[in-house]
Amino acid sequence: MTSTPRTAPRRGRTAAAIAASAVLVLVGLPGAAHADPDEDVDIDELNQRAEELEETYDGELLQYTEIKDRVEAAEAELDDLDERLEKSRGGVSAIAAARYKGDGFDPTLQIVFSSQPEDMFTDAATVDYLGQNQAEQISELIALRDEQAELTAELQDELSEASDLIDDLEEQREDVAKRIEEYEAEQVPDGPGDTGGSNPGNGTIPDSARGGGWEQTTPRMAAIRDEIIMQFGAPYPVGCWRPSNDDHGTGTACDFMMSANGAAPSAGNQALGQQIADYGIANADRLGIKYIIWEQQIWQSTSRQWTWMNDRGDLTQNHYDHVHISSY
Repeated sequence: MTSTPRTAPRRGRTAAAIAASAVLVLVGLPGAAHADPDEDVDIDELNQRAEELEETYDGELLQYTEIKDRVEAAEAELDDLDERLEKSRGGVSAIAAARYKGDGFDPTLQIVFSSQPEDMFTDAATVDYLGQNQAEQISELIALRDEQAELTAELQDELSEASDLIDDLEEQREDVAKRIEEYEAEQVPDGPGDTGGSNPGNGTIPDSARGGGWEQTTPRMAAIRDEIIMQFGAPYPVGCWRPSNDDHGTGTACDFMMSANGAAPSAGNQALGQQIADYGIANADRLGIKYIIWEQQIWQSTSRQWTWMNDRGDLTQNHYDHVHISSY
């Protein structure tokens, strides 16, 4: 992330402002780069609380994991900026030290130690000392401070979002645990319009819709899969179980493919994918749908809203070519 580009300072008219900025960055800009530590959210504490929720929520903590990954990436970038900032600060200090004279302080250093540094700003000789190279280094340093402050603020926003999510999950934990127990006892969802617990997917499913892991899918996820196929068809094979550490590995997830080989779906299949996602949301409680991922967004049965996910690099990983549905 970069800060907004700034107009390069003109020599002469803006030199005094640059000198003032140099002083501020040398002695430190209070509150510019880091938020109040007392207001910071503790990511380690959130991780611990999330681990305690895993047994209840399982894949529903995916949204928290997404936030945590963004935070960790921002922290790494922030550390890099800190290192660059220190190098730039050292460069400016070296320039000032090089100007030191045996008969007294350099005017730039006098500004730093003066009780009234503004008195020095009109001194043309002091401004000249800065020179072109110094002005460029100071300008870069100021830009880095702005960039660092912006990243810090965004980082805290992410952590606050994560904290709110954990709070909500903890409040809903008892209700969700009860819901999971009821879904497990039911095994399969009611069919559309009935209450008899019949399998809505007991119709004929075309062979062209049968993808990998068809038989290893849990009864509930198989019923969800079959109902959707009977309602909308399947332009490409629907893949379910596969050996993985996510919901596919437990047989509680299926991917409704809207294209093949990682290609972008046609306009018609993109609309079909949206219809499937909307149908899943509208019937989530009846079917026992835990979450839906489509077009780089996740819909959770707890939050009842779409949330943007991290960019994972391609259309398949970002779920632009298939609708992922996970069940309880």
